[in-house]
Amino acid sequence: MADAIPDFPFDRPTALEPPPQYAELRERCPVAHVRLPSGDVATMVTRYDDARAILADPRFSRNLAGKGAARLADTEDGGIFGRQKEGAASVPDGQGHMRWRRLLSGWFTLRKMEAWRPRVQAMTDDLLDSMLAKGSPGNLSSGLALPLPVRVICALVGAPSEDQDKFAHWSRVMLTLTLFTQEEVDQAYSEFNAYVCDLVARHRAHPGDDLLSELTQITDAEDGRLSHELLVSTVRGLLLAGHETTSNMIAIMAAMLLADRRRYEDVVDDPDLIPGTVEEVLRMDSTLSALGGVPRFLTEDVVLSGTTVPAGSTVIPNIPAANRDPAKFPDPDRFDPRRENGAQHLAFGAGPHYCLGQPLARLELQTVLGTLTRRLPGLRLRDHPDDLRLRTGGISGGLQDVWVVW
Repeated sequence: MADAIPDFPFDRPTALEPPPQYAELRERCPVAHVRLPSGDVATMVTRYDDARAILADPRFSRNLAGKGAARLADTEDGGIFGRQKEGAASVPDGQGHMRWRRLLSGWFTLRKMEAWRPRVQAMTDDLLDSMLAKGSPGNLSSGLALPLPVRVICALVGAPSEDQDKFAHWSRVMLTLTLFTQEEVDQAYSEFNAYVCDLVARHRAHPGDDLLSELTQITDAEDGRLSHELLVSTVRGLLLAGHETTSNMIAIMAAMLLADRRRYEDVVDDPDLIPGTVEEVLRMDSTLSALGGVPRFLTEDVVLSGTTVPAGSTVIPNIPAANRDPAKFPDPDRFDPRRENGAQHLAFGAGPHYCLGQPLARLELQTVLGTLTRRLPGLRLRDHPDDLRLRTGGISGGLQDVWVVW
């Protein structure tokens, strides 16, 4: 019977198309078992209402380090979500999590992001100038998609952006499913933690107008709101999440719009479509995460789509499948930047763990799209869309190099 459980992640027809199993499971078996790269079995849900319920329900814990939780990766520690390191701290659940979010949320308000818009625009123009100076074709991934979010998050946090290659390496290793050994993972953790500890020490000695300086002062106040260990984990998480997902998404957005140039041309003709186009890209993407969503550990029995999921199950809310649920989004496979409820996708999660940095990610995506369509209205993919290749072997998916011509 074990052989009947399919291996996950599923294969897909092309890099930009979702696996056909998503629609099949959503229709016939919305609560299904899948076998992870570790060999362990998890429960995966594919309908919008179920996925959203999981994201908002505290019975679905983000702590995968407990006994019985499925291992995701083939390393001994089972992957980043189940990893516990000596001297490290994870972001707390419950009331502790809400206190932690309040410490950071002031830096990611819409008003704060609007104040950052000119800086993000200047960084975007600078990188695009460099790319254009090298001549066509250009690698949009390495020329713009990777360095822009790194520059932005480093400026926000207070880290030197010239360290972007280090961040990229550490995140690749730490987010492994099948690519790296436990020894390599441990080394990446050790190096990243040492780097952040040094960064904290420098900001303690010479504070500036940045997030890390503010958090360091909160830690030093010794009022219990933020321990040194949680500070290090927070900064590490910001540097990792602040560049990895947005970098991948910029490249995915360009590929998705240029694979069907009518989508890109529509924005060239009508820049007012930029926000809606970004939301539709976020809704329709199926490549950003190899697992489709952050797994949860179920602490008590729960019924989803008429199926009882027992306590002790590891449950994956598959966001790309949920975002194409016809019960939520009519004609879900049609790209429609004017879709009325398009922004209700789950790309940034939902509930108490809703992505803290989503205003910044949206700002960067909108800025890039506006800049490309304004300055390069004739932009095209160098290669056929079917020749695009996914990054594999890690939790963070995305595309390999996206080459463009102008």
